[in-house]
Amino acid sequence: MGSVARRRIGGRTALDRAGVAAHTGAAYSTVNHWHRHRARFGFPEGFHRDGREWFWLDDIEAFHAAHQAAKRTELTKVDRRGNPEDLIGSGTAARVLGYGSYRNLPDTLLDRPDRVEVLPDGRLRRLWFRRTVWAIADARTGRQSTGRTPGTTGARKPHPYADDPRLQAAVALLTEADRNGLDRRGLGVTLARQLGITQRTAQRLLAAASEASGTLPVGPASG
Repeated sequence: MGSVARRRIGGRTALDRAGVAAHTGAAYSTVNHWHRHRARFGFPEGFHRDGREWFWLDDIEAFHAAHQAAKRTELTKVDRRGNPEDLIGSGTAARVLGYGSYRNLPDTLLDRPDRVEVLPDGRLRRLWFRRTVWAIADARTGRQSTGRTPGTTGARKPHPYADDPRLQAAVALLTEADRNGLDRRGLGVTLARQLGITQRTAQRLLAAASEASGTLPVGPASG
């Protein structure tokens, strides 16, 4: 999502949001989520210079180490029942991981759905193979999983919009929204007007663009 910015300022290294995403391995949308809810997560305060927002590298490293440690202390009992090839939604995934709500799902799962469905109202629904959820749970403790490696789905199939020239417009729209910290809801309407296409097609293009960049235009729907 744009160039990764890292700069030396007064003898210290600073990162912009893209740099934070690259350094922590998190999706750009996750960095935005941390920043938006920084009081909850303890995300560092940034500072502005030359028209850009920056974060000190050592502050980011301290935050990320604490964030990962906190997640490890919240480990729950995993439900190993069921067919590993079942596709499940966020609600079921939460129950498999032992959480009371899909809102507690870890970023490592939310950022890497195996499939994304466009619902009739234009929202996107994440789906995972049950084995993917088990693999994410195993990765919390370093346990060797019998499923796939988290974040992989075998040979990657090209998206039906992979060669569509309109895809770049969708990518640019998502990038601009993330860079400015804007809510992605409603981008389908904007893209539809921009390209002169239906909102359904616009949502599918946004889903393809999100898949390519590892993020999602809207929040999870329960399932």
